[in-house]
Amino acid sequence: MNTPRKDIHNSNVPKLCQSCDVRHKGMCGALNANELVDFAKFTRVVKISAGDVLLQEQGPIRSYANVMRGVLKLTKTLADGRQQIVGLQFAPDFVGRLHQDESHVRVEACSDVEICSITRNALRKMLEENPALEAKLLHQALREVDQGREWMLALGRKTAPEKVASFLMMMVRQIDPFAGGNAVTAFDLPLTRAEIGDFLGLTIGTVSREFTRLRRAGVIQISSHRHINVLDLEALRQCIG
Repeated sequence: MNTPRKDIHNSNVPKLCQSCDVRHKGMCGALNANELVDFAKFTRVVKISAGDVLLQEQGPIRSYANVMRGVLKLTKTLADGRQQIVGLQFAPDFVGRLHQDESHVRVEACSDVEICSITRNALRKMLEENPALEAKLLHQALREVDQGREWMLALGRKTAPEKVASFLMMMVRQIDPFAGGNAVTAFDLPLTRAEIGDFLGLTIGTVSREFTRLRRAGVIQISSHRHINVLDLEALRQCIG
């Protein structure tokens, strides 16, 4: 039977926080046991089904969240209705933008997701009282900027095979928050082939061809259309460019 993981530094933290394996990596890593007790009074775990929308583009931000498991996609819409996936979020990414009244992106679950949600007013109050928490969130925001720059490089300079390999490597590194930094070589793709093409600036046909090429080369195995098993991790790394 699974039991909540006790915090190795202080077992007096709230039970909800003891059972959260991504807490130390997310914004809560800046809080001590007493602060977590206060924090837990304003938070709740929310389960979200694939396809559900957390934030609408230009919609009001009433709460923030940390991703505990699952994958979110961030999209923006052009005036003619076309959408572009501009980012993905994994545990323990922070959902929402501090000090803004409206969301600049649409946030949608592309797999079943669990988040730890806190109201906007409660988090703002905690930020005023805890500079370390604000610094932690700033660090996460800067990491997101760095990841965005990496994808600008991928989209602007990498070939189609390199883009697809880079996407798969991102899944390997980030899709499972409980892997403890280890590579995850078997996973379900959170996006359809069309969505992957949208994210990478490729056609669905090109994405499918690159998956087939990697499969025939013995780099990956594909089953149930979305389940990927990376058979040769080093070969996948070499495909990134």
